[in-house]
Amino acid sequence: MKEKKRVLSGIQPSGNLTIGNYLGALRQWVAEQDAYDCFYCIVDLHAITVPQKPEELRNKTREVAAIYIAAGIDPERATIFIQSHVSAHSELAWILTCHSPLGWLQRMTQFKDKSSKVDQESIGAGLLNYPTLMAGDILLYQADAVPVGEDQRQHLEYTRDLAQRMNHMYGDIFTIPEAMIPKAGARVMGLDTPTAKMSKSEESEYHAVFLLDEPSKVKKKVMRAVTDSGKDISFSADPERAGVNNLLNIYQALTEKSSDEVLADFADARGYGDLKKAVVEELNACLAPLQSEFNQILGESGELDRILKVGAERASDVANDTLKKVKNAVGLFTI
Repeated sequence: MKEKKRVLSGIQPSGNLTIGNYLGALRQWVAEQDAYDCFYCIVDLHAITVPQKPEELRNKTREVAAIYIAAGIDPERATIFIQSHVSAHSELAWILTCHSPLGWLQRMTQFKDKSSKVDQESIGAGLLNYPTLMAGDILLYQADAVPVGEDQRQHLEYTRDLAQRMNHMYGDIFTIPEAMIPKAGARVMGLDTPTAKMSKSEESEYHAVFLLDEPSKVKKKVMRAVTDSGKDISFSADPERAGVNNLLNIYQALTEKSSDEVLADFADARGYGDLKKAVVEELNACLAPLQSEFNQILGESGELDRILKVGAERASDVANDTLKKVKNAVGLFTI
């Protein structure tokens, strides 16, 4: 019996984590770790659904784990682990794949979007089966809630549908997870493309502020952020003013002020330059302690590996209980 409701979430170790990842996910994960039984993984198996450079993937995996801790996730209060260190993820993903109608997978928007950009003969089967692996991640831990952004909502619905299908076939073997909706104002858009969500894998130098960017680089990126030809600093749903709106949202998320308080801060501003300077100041104030903690964690020989080993052991204890239950339910011989 779970004493607290359980939360499961993870981030891929592909690309560099951005301020969008921090404001939209990591900061909220930190806030959840006392109220919930939290499992936070680095989903390296998801990363290899598209080609990766092996050494870079290994380094990024450790980097993301260190950032989790530097951002405030406490290994004593939350379980931090690497997905591939818990073999039950791969095993359950295969069982779920065998029970998932092909049509369900082919209807996934993310698969259709990504597969449309490459030669059809080169599409890996892993890209099609990505949702069954994600479902396995969630269902292994009998998660009650999953923090999801809009881009992953369809995958969570797939997980719920698949869990209900399995429960109908074999009895109540899975908890049906609910979506944990991020707080308003946490959606960060690209600095150079403010109508699109900020991405950690975008190649443009001026698209995103990364969590490990030095102060001068943060300033350079923000001061070049797309705005418009006006000078009015106000929140707006007008796509033409998406750049200013994005900067205001970032400032608001960092300061945790109300919309009225944010606008009051810029009541005497002379133009967008003042807004950008304020955003730079808040970003660097946020990133400085995170970067200091990150460097300290990586500087402590063996400590990060110890934390990840303990996390994998904790996660395996829970995951293996579910996996055994599922194996028995579907008729696999277990000892």
